[in-house]
Amino acid sequence: MAPGPKSAGEILSGWLAPHPPHLVYGENPPQNEPKSRGGWESLRFAYEACRQSLKNLKPDVIIVHSPHWQTVVGHHLLCVPKLSGLSVDPIFPHLFRYKFEMNVDCALANAICDEGKSLGLTMKKMENPEFRVDYGTIVALHMMNPDWDIPVVAISANNSPYFYDDDIAQEEFLKLGAATRKAIEKTGRRAVLAASNTLSHLHFSREPNPDLPEDMSQEHIFSQAQYEWDMKVIDMLRRGDLDAYFRCLPDFMRETFAEVKAGSLTWMLAAMGMPKTPAKFHGYGSVIGTGNAVMEWDLAAGGGK
Repeated sequence: MAPGPKSAGEILSGWLAPHPPHLVYGENPPQNEPKSRGGWESLRFAYEACRQSLKNLKPDVIIVHSPHWQTVVGHHLLCVPKLSGLSVDPIFPHLFRYKFEMNVDCALANAICDEGKSLGLTMKKMENPEFRVDYGTIVALHMMNPDWDIPVVAISANNSPYFYDDDIAQEEFLKLGAATRKAIEKTGRRAVLAASNTLSHLHFSREPNPDLPEDMSQEHIFSQAQYEWDMKVIDMLRRGDLDAYFRCLPDFMRETFAEVKAGSLTWMLAAMGMPKTPAKFHGYGSVIGTGNAVMEWDLAAGGGK
């Protein structure tokens, strides 16, 4: 592993970065083949705060944990210096066919792998140069940084623990966060973290207007109960009350099929040292009935524990 800077690394910020492919579709970037008339602006515009923050902070790396890179045995990390290809959403191929190119910080990926193993986690490096990166990783990274000029590390969602026991799963992700933080410090990286998570995740089984998926007159949250749960969780995070958040997490996951069950947000909060800093709320919106929020933990501004 190449040596990092002499100074200890640090986590500059963390982002709750939802990944519905509709957001990329609505933005019409050149990498995505399908074209739209817009849509989902409340979320797309919220990401502008993240883009400006990255320009100001100039981090060495963005680390993302995605629920849609699902692995059954252990936590996997991208570990190919350059990856490119075509990523297609299996549910919405008419919205997301994205030609991706990314530079991967393999030295940091190796360090996270080593630190995870030292904590008793099953870790694996993904070294296949033909690997097709999942849309949860790509959408979050594109919406945060459409210039793709910052190296990345992507981590899979090991779904075998939470298949059997939600409490055991969250313990796994707490360890993964600790391993990530230690690797950042040892390699001297200035890192930004991204939890690629939707909140409430019950959704409609059919598009209300298949001829115009971006018809915003048809877009709304799945139910009032889902909305109330999302607002309750968002308010806890806005107040920096992580104790209350983790107390209600099992109910939130059970009642709303919340995507945080995949561990991305728990991983990120653990890596940041469970900061008491209130999260900045930048926007909320529904995509096919799911609840999505863009939120920021600005540790560089003096946050932290």
